[in-house]
Amino acid sequence: MRNLPGIFVAGAAATAILATSGVLADQSNLPSIDGVELKTRAEAPKDHPLTEIISGFEFRTKETQALELDDFTNPGFLMVENGEAAWSTVEGSAGKSCESCHGDASDSMKGVRANMPKWNAAAGRPFTLENQINECRTERMGADAWKWESDDMLSMTAYVGLQSRGMPVALDLEAGDMMSWWEKGKDFYYTRFGQLDLACANCHEDNYGNYIRADRLSQGQSNGFPTYRLKWQKMGSLHRRFKGCMDNIRAKAFKRGSDEFVALETYLAWRGQGLSVETPAVRN
Repeated sequence: MRNLPGIFVAGAAATAILATSGVLADQSNLPSIDGVELKTRAEAPKDHPLTEIISGFEFRTKETQALELDDFTNPGFLMVENGEAAWSTVEGSAGKSCESCHGDASDSMKGVRANMPKWNAAAGRPFTLENQINECRTERMGADAWKWESDDMLSMTAYVGLQSRGMPVALDLEAGDMMSWWEKGKDFYYTRFGQLDLACANCHEDNYGNYIRADRLSQGQSNGFPTYRLKWQKMGSLHRRFKGCMDNIRAKAFKRGSDEFVALETYLAWRGQGLSVETPAVRN
């Protein structure tokens, strides 16, 4: 057993199982959904602080994993179905739907989630999937923007994300000024916040595989978002998870969609490059 500042952590045996001492785990029998394989472990990219990157899927119980691996039982698919319906729904003053411009989502949206956040030259900043959806709504459809954590937004990000399932996360850091956002996100990741004086790295880099109360700490990868979380009993965005972590360490959280959280999302996407998109994942 060991202690983090202000938090009781146990389960060193789990680290021995999950952290492979730099040896990439055998993935000859990858988990799959309807024939789409999910790469849940990957060799870390150059200059990564870890030698192996591991999806949150690997840290969950077999029962939770089974929910994700069956689209019929995956509770996140209720939102996916809502997103599919919204895709072809005309809305706004332009009399358009998403389908009006983008056609069949299974073709036009394939790979989109895997490359987010992505540099938007017109805005002069990285766009998350939520940013891109709202720009389409306000600038092309003449419709109102959706709130970040609304059911409408979560349904659409889940539906669009699904089209990239199985594809590796691949971030383009050479576009525009992406590197400066990556650097801001990295600074955030290693900065201690709150009354518990903890950084993201203290849990998700130093202690992944250990237990914090009844939950096993993961590497905090972003490849499954939006995710259906059993604790929430609904789908939630990555930025909701960021806020939850900051609340847990008794820090004042930034807003969803804030520059701070977009920078952190950019850095996390880089940390998880090579892992398969799992949207919609199921987590505890």
